[in-house]
Amino acid sequence: MRYLLLATDYDGTLASHGVVSDQTVSLLQRVRASGRKIVLVTGRHLPDLKNIFPQLDLFPRVVAENGALLYRPSSHEEKLLCEPPPREFLDLLRERNVPFTAGRGIVATWEPQQEAVLKAIHDLGLELQLIFNKGAVMVLPSGVNKGTGLKAALEELSISFHNVVGIGDAENDHALLSACECGVAVDNALPFLKQRADIVTQGRNGAGVSEIAERLLSDDLAEFDMHLLRHSILLGERTDGSGPLRIPPIRSSILVAGPSASGKSTVVAGLLEQLAEQQYQFCLIDPEGDYENLTGALTFGTAKERPDPRAVLKALEMPDENVIVNLLGMPVGERPEFFCKFLPSIQDLRARTARPHWLIVDEAHHLLPSSWSPASTTIPQALEGTILVTVHPDHVSAAALAPANALIAVGKSPMQSLRSFAGALRISLPGGDEVELKSGDALVWFRQEQGPPLRVRTSAAKEDRRRHLRLYAEGELSPQQSFYFRGPDRKLNLRAQNLMMFMQLAEGVDESTWTYHLRRGDYSRWFREFVKDHELATNTAAIEQDNRLSAEESCRRIKEMIQSRYTAPV
Repeated sequence: MRYLLLATDYDGTLASHGVVSDQTVSLLQRVRASGRKIVLVTGRHLPDLKNIFPQLDLFPRVVAENGALLYRPSSHEEKLLCEPPPREFLDLLRERNVPFTAGRGIVATWEPQQEAVLKAIHDLGLELQLIFNKGAVMVLPSGVNKGTGLKAALEELSISFHNVVGIGDAENDHALLSACECGVAVDNALPFLKQRADIVTQGRNGAGVSEIAERLLSDDLAEFDMHLLRHSILLGERTDGSGPLRIPPIRSSILVAGPSASGKSTVVAGLLEQLAEQQYQFCLIDPEGDYENLTGALTFGTAKERPDPRAVLKALEMPDENVIVNLLGMPVGERPEFFCKFLPSIQDLRARTARPHWLIVDEAHHLLPSSWSPASTTIPQALEGTILVTVHPDHVSAAALAPANALIAVGKSPMQSLRSFAGALRISLPGGDEVELKSGDALVWFRQEQGPPLRVRTSAAKEDRRRHLRLYAEGELSPQQSFYFRGPDRKLNLRAQNLMMFMQLAEGVDESTWTYHLRRGDYSRWFREFVKDHELATNTAAIEQDNRLSAEESCRRIKEMIQSRYTAPV
């Protein structure tokens, strides 16, 4: 379920001539019974609202006075969200015979009194604003509107605005619709509000609200996903010059595939930056500490400490917190089991809160191998809204791959990655010639479309991630990524799972073993392909090719380079 809350205006939307029909009330009760919440957002004074609509217990929160007052019907508590109207202002309006009513935070009158009200504000030098509502004139402190009032309600309910549908009809509902993932205008709404809305109902007033409520109950508004272009995620710019390539931000899943050091992390970093900017909550499962220094997210777990799942889930309860789960502090063999035990907790959280909006799984072939099958038939739903990152799509569980509807392939053989995905799911892949991509380019294929993959220039992060020194210095690389000292006769099998261990083993191996790997270029190859440090690899290659250096001197120089680049900062 994506939309957890329906925020509705009262007059002209939920109500017609101040009255809400029994049919509309019955439908709102069905929406609430579905597990969703409804918030009333109105310009009315609270006492008037209580008199005209006594069923306020339908709503966990009521935003009254156009955003100035928050009301909790269950406890009858009121919370003023702004300063009350200045007494001097009210006295001046009375003195000038301007008719008005004053609430806790709002002053209301009618057209054409706005000129007299503006003059009073000017004469007193106050920072107040006028908001119009089909002939009504509301005076509020600057910055207070239905959008800010709804935000206060959502904070108390721990619901993200990305999980909200807002519906209204008048000038003062612009802020309401803008504050919601999906903005709806009823058929009787003002023309400009209808132009700005994502959806316009066929029905008027309460019939329009009922129309949206019925669609919420039937398919969670899935039929309108493609209308939410203002929240779309940029995958890149088409290299043929035909414009940007985007994906809907909800009910989408992405696979990023390519060989090591092909640019997968750069693509993912660019996507994460967009998600953070648009305030979509994400949870990143980071087996190897590659995203340890990513800004804008809380990190749980270090190179020496295991992440606490309870602390992770507690952080994710807060809609504004993004989370990175660093698995570097646990043995490689234990990481898939940790993730598979953690995944049901994510599913439970999503069932209650529809968050995190995005789950990112790095090294998906390791955490969700082809042998993995969900114990529960509901678990694959937890993998919707997911970004899977892998070197080998065919080594990833088919159940995990199934939700992916957008594929981003990078590296020298992107078509091979796409064919690998298609083979894992036993689906056909549209024909396409193998291409060699430039750095920063990718092939993107949408499963639901019949056309061939599209070549794009990916959307890189605006701020480059700092190099993750701790991972390579003292973390635990996988067995496939580790360096092995074997020697010329392959009598040894000494594994260096990080650079610290590499230097320790280098001191202990015999001269023939060190020289064997040196002359084969094994050290520079490891630094380039698995440590992903091209500068270190280039400098090491120069040492490997210098036959004048003794084994002891070459070892000393390589160790000094590693220490200056990695172990000193750590």
